Amino acid sequence: MSTISKNTFIFLQDLEEYGTKEWFENNRERYEASKTEMTLFADDLIEQMNQVDLISTPSGKKSIYRIFRDVRFSKNKNPYKNHWSGGLARATASRRGGFYFHIEPGNSYVEGGFFSPNSDDLLLMRKQIELDATPLRDVLNNKSFKHYFGELRGSQLKTAPKGFDKEHENIDLLRYKTFTVNHPFSDEEVLQPDFSKQVASAFTKMLPFFDVMTDYLTTDLNGESLLTQ
Repeated sequence: MSTISKNTFIFLQDLEEYGTKEWFENNRERYEASKTEMTLFADDLIEQMNQVDLISTPSGKKSIYRIFRDVRFSKNKNPYKNHWSGGLARATASRRGGFYFHIEPGNSYVEGGFFSPNSDDLLLMRKQIELDATPLRDVLNNKSFKHYFGELRGSQLKTAPKGFDKEHENIDLLRYKTFTVNHPFSDEEVLQPDFSKQVASAFTKMLPFFDVMTDYLTTDLNGESLLTQ
């Protein structure tokens, strides 16, 4: 089982404090070692999640996001991120959405859900919620689910989306543009030898949420499967 070492935390802390391009080049070996560590961690996650779900991300290398920042359109001109992160995509069509992990000293967490649904998917999710939000609320209000993940997260409109009644009983859900759940991890947890197992467990706990949202996306408003059409 792969682990995240304290060396990775120290590298990220130094990168945030000293992260000029010159410093980075002088510490490239530390960067490569940390990147390898995170890639193996992601490989481990993919293997574990494929035992309970179906992941389309083929490897840890494809999962890990670049640590280099695109500063062209950002006010923050720091050339490097102060964290490692990566994503695991669920297989398309029959399974939708994705998982995300974020490793940063003092701010590590996992997240899962529907981060940027296209306009057609978003409209269908809203139509399904408008028709019957009970399956989604049952998951979100489940005692153990809510204790672990808290409230539904995601960007929201300030008012009702176009075509929806602002007085609808489910307007609190209809205003969401993205639908995610989140769980934080302490630095001590991240450095534990079984951390990848903890993350896989957190992702697995998200599956009831994914099941409802995927059902919304793969069923029409008459309850007929869209996968056979």
